[in-house]
Amino acid sequence: MARRAAARLEGGGTACLLLPPLVWSVAEWSAGFAGRISLSPSTARLLLTEILSGALSAGARLVALANAHLEPEHCICLREACRAADPGGRAVLPDLTGRALAACLGEAFRKGDHAGRFETSLVLAARPDLVDESARRGLPPVGPGLVESIRAGATTFRQAGMARAYCGDPAAATAREGEELFETLAGILEGAVREALASPSQGGVLP
Repeated sequence: MARRAAARLEGGGTACLLLPPLVWSVAEWSAGFAGRISLSPSTARLLLTEILSGALSAGARLVALANAHLEPEHCICLREACRAADPGGRAVLPDLTGRALAACLGEAFRKGDHAGRFETSLVLAARPDLVDESARRGLPPVGPGLVESIRAGATTFRQAGMARAYCGDPAAATAREGEELFETLAGILEGAVREALASPSQGGVLP
C-alpha cells in the first residue's frame, strides 16, 4: 500500500520517503496463540507518537500511515498518536475502519475478514511464496466476521469462535483480487496525502 501510493505521488511530483514498517503494537485479540507479542496501548501510542513527531521535526511536510492491523485498540492508538504528534493535521491516517473507506474494499473487508478472502488475496498478490496453497484450498469458510463478533462482545479470536485465528473464506482468495485491492488501498493513501498537502488543516484522521 505504501510503496504503491508513494510511486503514484512521486509520479505527480511529490517526493516521498518510506520509513521502515512498525511491526509491534497491540495484539490482544491473538491471546492464547503461540508466538503472540503484544504492546500495551500506552506503549504503542507513545512509540508511534514519537516516530510521527520525529519525522515532522526532521523536516517532513507531513507523514501518512498505511495501516494493515485493524484491531480496535490498535486503531485507537493510531488516531490518538496522529492527533498528539500534530494537532494541525500533518500526521495523516486514512482510517479504513470508517464506513466511507471500508465501502471501497469489498464485502469481506466490511464483515471483518481476518486471514480470509481479503487478506489472503493481498498476500497472494504481494508474496505468493508465503502461502501454502494446499492448506489454503482446504480451509472451510468461518463466520461470523469480526465486526459482528465485536458487536457481540468478543475481545479475542477464541471468544469469536476462531479456533485457527481466521474468519472469512481464504479458499476464495485470488491474486487478481489482491492486485485490485492494492490499487484501491494505494489510491486511498495517495488521496489522503494529496488532500492534506492541498489543505493541511483538513488532514489528520480521515474516515
